[in-house]
Amino acid sequence: MLHTIKLQVIKDIALIAGAAVMDIYKRDFKVYEKEDKSPLSEADIVANRILCENLECFNIPLLSEENKLTSFNERKNWEYFFMIDPIDGTKEFIKKNGEFTINIALIHKDTPVLGVVYAPAIDVLYSAKKGCGAFRNDVSLPLLQQSEVYTIVASKSHMSEETRDFIDSINTNKPKNFISMGSSLKFCLVASGEADIYPRLAPTMEWDTAAADAIVREAGKMSYDFFTKKPLVYNKRSLENPYFIVQ
Repeated sequence: MLHTIKLQVIKDIALIAGAAVMDIYKRDFKVYEKEDKSPLSEADIVANRILCENLECFNIPLLSEENKLTSFNERKNWEYFFMIDPIDGTKEFIKKNGEFTINIALIHKDTPVLGVVYAPAIDVLYSAKKGCGAFRNDVSLPLLQQSEVYTIVASKSHMSEETRDFIDSINTNKPKNFISMGSSLKFCLVASGEADIYPRLAPTMEWDTAAADAIVREAGKMSYDFFTKKPLVYNKRSLENPYFIVQ
């Protein structure tokens, strides 16, 4: 199945959604509140529709943050499926700081094997397909192999006390450099080598991480369960991720 899906086609779908999202971003837009009190922008709805419609041609199950969730009894039998987050970093989108992404992942059983992360406000597209490498735009990742500083990247809107404590506990001989950033761009900084580690000791969902996780893995890095030290797995009964470390 994987070999039949061209990465460029998935990238093009993300670009189409990105163009529509930017049309909304440049004007006043509506913001709603979901049942869990998290924000939902007009752009989330539009991007979700565009992604779902364009991915239908693959005849592969699809799981989206903005769609009704499929029961575990059904999805546990999926061999391949798309997992999308139409806008990762809705809070950043609403703040208009540019740090939001459109995320498309292809999952094989419990492992992300293809990922596209597009940040339309800064026109940067990260992509990867298992066995084919990882890229920022058309440049192969990682970009940087060594640095004189140890760079830690963490969430801009969801910094937990546990994450702060972990960052403080990091023991390194290099000077520490800290970057605060929104959305799955944090994963991508580790994939590119611009950051050494991304700790997330706070709640996330699988769609928040799947696409960028595929890029991290293909760039030679890994996303680990903070407690078990094993790689993150997907399509669990609960779609909430454990605390994790990307490095």
